[in-house]
Amino acid sequence: MTPPLLPGLSRASLEIAGERLEGDALAGAVGAVAASLDGKTRVALWCTSELATGLGIAGALVAGVTVVPLNPASGETEVAHETGDSAPEAVLASATAELPAALDWLPRIVVDPTARAPLQTDEPDADLPALIVYTSGTTGLPKGVVLSRRAIAANLAALAEAWAWTEADIVTQALPLFHVHGLVLGLLGPLRLGGGVRHVGRFTPEAIAAALADDATMLFAVPTMHGRLLAAAEADSKIADALRGARLIVSGSAALPARVHEAYTLATGQQIVERYGMSEALMIASARHDGPRIPGAVGTALPGVELRITDDAGETLPVGDTDVIGNVELRSAALFDAYLGNPTATAEAFRDGWFRTGDVGSLDHDGVLRLAGRSTTDLIKTGGYRVGAGEIEAALLEHPDVVEAAVLGIPDDDLGERIAAWVVVAPGSDLTDDVLVDHVASQLAPHKRPRVITRIDELPRNALGKVQKKRLVS
Repeated sequence: MTPPLLPGLSRASLEIAGERLEGDALAGAVGAVAASLDGKTRVALWCTSELATGLGIAGALVAGVTVVPLNPASGETEVAHETGDSAPEAVLASATAELPAALDWLPRIVVDPTARAPLQTDEPDADLPALIVYTSGTTGLPKGVVLSRRAIAANLAALAEAWAWTEADIVTQALPLFHVHGLVLGLLGPLRLGGGVRHVGRFTPEAIAAALADDATMLFAVPTMHGRLLAAAEADSKIADALRGARLIVSGSAALPARVHEAYTLATGQQIVERYGMSEALMIASARHDGPRIPGAVGTALPGVELRITDDAGETLPVGDTDVIGNVELRSAALFDAYLGNPTATAEAFRDGWFRTGDVGSLDHDGVLRLAGRSTTDLIKTGGYRVGAGEIEAALLEHPDVVEAAVLGIPDDDLGERIAAWVVVAPGSDLTDDVLVDHVASQLAPHKRPRVITRIDELPRNALGKVQKKRLVS
């Protein structure tokens, strides 16, 4: 018998932007969505921060229908590409959602939170595709990542073990619901376990603190949100107290600066759990609920995941020397099935059965993974050395006058690549470039110091808080 993907659904509670359903009412609303999809095999989901989005994903999965999550902030070209590539038979959306013209060709199925129907008990095959999630398209057109029901179940089970996550937990978040962080971890995770979701809608520190002060026990957020929560906690003891009361606070989707990590602990008593994941493999590594939480590290491999670090020839590098970085590769029970309709890209993503993440990093003797960034943008080859942009960014951020920092390699006739940094400094700071370069040189080897520094007002970021480095040099 196929184990159910959402066994705890009838015990769970789901709240998004102030609308809540739980228990039998939630199960009935999900059952109604499932019933509306009779005869369908694949649908798009317009992922606004509304209750309809949560009901839509749950109803489709109960019915065994594959979901293509769509970002409501996407442009017409992106929406047209993703739906043209994945060919959904309809689009699920709330009654009030304004859909773009690029979706006019698709029938609209309205998700009605007041509708009720029995929750079907037949479990679809675990190997059926559950989601087709599109990549960011930084190296070409976005690719559709096909994730099976089995992969999602395996990953959520691994996280439950690593975080001691149970049906007693209620997750608060304000993450976008078109991405695996908010949709799979922050929504399907609690529904699978029979716990609760408290998505506050638009992020504010006050809304997150109110959810934690009420009944939420866990917080999922990205570093940008944690930075704002930290500032609010330092200014308001009620927000600090609410954060202090959480059982577990998790950060992901981008690197959390060590300074924020440490200041968070000082202000709230919380040691943030960092984790590492990507669309093709869901969550890969994490600090454990009962293990060390090391600033600058993303924990150890989750159950069901194997990690290795390789050189460019594919040879496995020895663990232990965190100054020697290489390509992060993995094998996992939660890996994607394929890039939709793209067997060439699928084959190129693997080497000897190991998935090539495109990230670079190192493993220590305890299996703790430290990331240095993306191999395409964050591995800098300068003067014969391989340097990770991430460690230079971390060093820059240790200076009290540096608010944000991004590092890239730019072409250099002599060095191959020159280390360049874009920094946001605190208002009123008189920090000079020479002082900043000396600051980095005092922490890292001389060949890792920036040779070019550019001051900017803010770094370009996407909805998940990831810095879009290619926009810095475009």
